[in-house]
Amino acid sequence: MHKSTVNFATKKLTVETDDTFAPEALEKAIHKLGYEIPAGAMQAALREVGRDGSDIAVERDEHDAASAHDGHGHHHGKTAASAAASSIDHAHMHAGEEAVLKRDLIIAFVLTLPLFVLEMTGHAYEPFHHWLMEVIDTQNLYYVYFSLATAVIFWPGLRFLRLGLPALFRGHPEMNSLVAVGVLAAYGYSLVTTFAPDLLPYDAQHVYYEAATVIVTLILFGRLLEARATGRTGEAIRKLAGLQAKTARVDRDGRVIDITTADVIVGDTILIRPGERIPVDGIVIDGQSNVDESMISGEPLPVEKTAGAVVTGGTVNRTGCFRFRAEKVGRDTVLAGIIRLVEQAQGAKLPIQALVDRVTAWFVPAVMVLAAVTFVVWFLIGPEPALTHALISAVAVLIIACPCAMGLAVPVSIVVGGGRAAEFGVLFRKGEALQTLSGIDLVVVDKTGTVTKGRPELTDLIVAGGFAEDDVLAAVASVENRSEHPIAEAIVKAAEARGLVVAEAETFESVTGYGISANVNGRTVAVGADRFMEKLRLSVDAFADAAERLGNEGKTPLYAAIDGRLAAIIAVADPLKPSSAAAIRALQAQGIEVAMVTGDNFRTAQAIAAHVGIRKVVAEVLPEGKVAAIHDLRGNGRKLAFVGDGINDAPALAQADIGIAIGTGTDVAIESADVVLVGGELTGVVSAIAISRATMKNIRQNLFWAFGYNVALIPLAAGLFYPALGLTLSPMIGAAAMALSSTFVLANALRLKSVTIGDAT
Repeated sequence: MHKSTVNFATKKLTVETDDTFAPEALEKAIHKLGYEIPAGAMQAALREVGRDGSDIAVERDEHDAASAHDGHGHHHGKTAASAAASSIDHAHMHAGEEAVLKRDLIIAFVLTLPLFVLEMTGHAYEPFHHWLMEVIDTQNLYYVYFSLATAVIFWPGLRFLRLGLPALFRGHPEMNSLVAVGVLAAYGYSLVTTFAPDLLPYDAQHVYYEAATVIVTLILFGRLLEARATGRTGEAIRKLAGLQAKTARVDRDGRVIDITTADVIVGDTILIRPGERIPVDGIVIDGQSNVDESMISGEPLPVEKTAGAVVTGGTVNRTGCFRFRAEKVGRDTVLAGIIRLVEQAQGAKLPIQALVDRVTAWFVPAVMVLAAVTFVVWFLIGPEPALTHALISAVAVLIIACPCAMGLAVPVSIVVGGGRAAEFGVLFRKGEALQTLSGIDLVVVDKTGTVTKGRPELTDLIVAGGFAEDDVLAAVASVENRSEHPIAEAIVKAAEARGLVVAEAETFESVTGYGISANVNGRTVAVGADRFMEKLRLSVDAFADAAERLGNEGKTPLYAAIDGRLAAIIAVADPLKPSSAAAIRALQAQGIEVAMVTGDNFRTAQAIAAHVGIRKVVAEVLPEGKVAAIHDLRGNGRKLAFVGDGINDAPALAQADIGIAIGTGTDVAIESADVVLVGGELTGVVSAIAISRATMKNIRQNLFWAFGYNVALIPLAAGLFYPALGLTLSPMIGAAAMALSSTFVLANALRLKSVTIGDAT
């Protein structure tokens, strides 16, 4: 076994295996720690993932051994369908856990209520006490109390003993150990008073059955609130899994049949009608429609899809009909990848969690020692009855110090924050990125495909007098249609987008280094650089101003001549993404400097940078040059994030403190990154940093409350204020405060579900 981690929020144990992995050894180790694996869960996990070094996850309920459990496999090869199934299983597990906790809480409450009313009313209202003594003598009343308390402690409260006591005996006490010892101390003292009162001084013969049962009831109530809240934290995964289409209409061998999405194979032809959800990723063969891609891009406007367009599984077809060829199915779809990444991020441990774990590791034993010292001190020097005073103080220390809130403080924020990030199209591939990103003060962006669209488009077409734009564009596109150059492809696409007819060119001729020419519908059309026009003895002076402007914008102008006359100046360039400038302004508004590093020529890079407001530019660098540039830009201790999309960006993505990959980029870039932006826009960087900062702020709030609560109330529970102020803390109040502490942490984390980018910044 390579390593294992437990997520307190999702209550899942994840094991990363290696060649030496032995399921039997894992199962034995889990049982030794006092936890249970549901029947068949380990076998089901192994069937799901095999023994190939993948992750295996089995449900671990660190609070409740008696709760309903479930177990399932979890690994990188899981399909979107199985991810959806595991998400539903996890939801059922939480629902089952809630049901068991609710049942046990009701039982504990019903049994505790008469005990509490009888005992506490007698203390608070003396006439009631006298009436009760007339109805039943004290010894018989103690027998009733004993019966009720025993039922509460060893029925709904048994979970605390089954987990807490073994951990205590192994020398590694944890949260349940504190509850178990506190409850048994109050219960055991009461047993002595009930069945062997002569062992105690007369003025120390008291029972604390009601304290033990109220503690169990209140802590069960807190655990129920936790179960409900942690069940809600997984909504992001369930929403994503719910986007998976259940069936697909497939054309196989001339027959159209409906099959489950899991049965779709690469190469299948799939028919999509209006309103249907697209089952897998693919490329449109024919037809036309508009598709709602907001689940991956965050953009509300539908995207037009025609032949050759890419469609993504989980998106929704709006208006038309089309057919597409399945290209990625099962685990390879974008949706399955998103679900995997969100699960990984939610199960991650941040560096700050390691600190919390270390503190908690010594905190629980320290509390046990403090409770023992409290008991001894008050027994020796406390007011009479000293034994009673010492017992109450020691039990109060044990209960109030139960560090449930500490254990939940970090993971619940990670789960909720990671889910909220996914809604903005931000996926954290590595857990520590969620923490590191909050401290970024320099963002370095690649140009092509990151700030710009990454594919050339016709950006400018200015015609000379006597020519019409559409006529010139149709003629030029007809010539360029014979070429496979990206610039030619951009011109042809522009013509087709205007609905122009691209005719068949004849007598096509390419003049290397100059341009191309052909005969189109009886006219001679030539397209090329200014030197080609000069070769044809045509002056380009008429477009001098336009050429200068285009050059300043980093564009290289082309010229077109028709039948020996200069007809137009044309510019094809890689245009800016519409959101790039706004995203860079937003980053700068957060106090983050933005720089550009690109392999493109300096003039073009400088022009693009000027358009979007970037002042620092490093251009004309090879992939290894980008790594060197990152070292130079980082300077003295600056935290740097690099944003890129291409294979040549992979080294820089890996070298930066945080690598952010544009999700529309290459697989190599995405695998090298810490964070993936699904929608492909730079606004995702703004969202990622903002949510990271909001999540870390939320974690700090949770930890402040969790630790502050203990620091403030442990001295009160130990009785430090009793000599001067007469203040003490009963174990019942301690149990209520402990439940409130965990509930506050969970409620605070859930606030991240509604955070907006404006709030986060």
